[in-house]
Amino acid sequence: MNSTESDVCQVTCVHAERINEVRRDMAAEADLQALSELFKILGDMTRVRILEALSLAELCVCDLAEILALSQSAVSHQLRLLRAAKLVKYRREGKNAYYSLDDEHVAHLFAEALDHIKEDR
Repeated sequence: MNSTESDVCQVTCVHAERINEVRRDMAAEADLQALSELFKILGDMTRVRILEALSLAELCVCDLAEILALSQSAVSHQLRLLRAAKLVKYRREGKNAYYSLDDEHVAHLFAEALDHIKEDR
């Protein structure tokens, strides 16, 4: 048996009850589309590095630029994308903008994904 035969059904069968249950419980198409867009945002190394840094501390743009060895302009551009995706938020203090993860869901999502990656190491 070759590898393509071992990972597919050898006989066609349909489990109607299971199919109906899964279809009923699946998320709405709009929600899945939004999830797909979220994963696209997370598909950039610079944005992932920003999220990791912000998972450790609230930071201003200047600090993020220094940590990541990037220009403030480059960091600001990525932060705008992360803000639009509701992954980060900011607050102003004087002339500085301090960024943090938007909420505990983002922190949990990031931590769980990182744990998943480290699991097989």
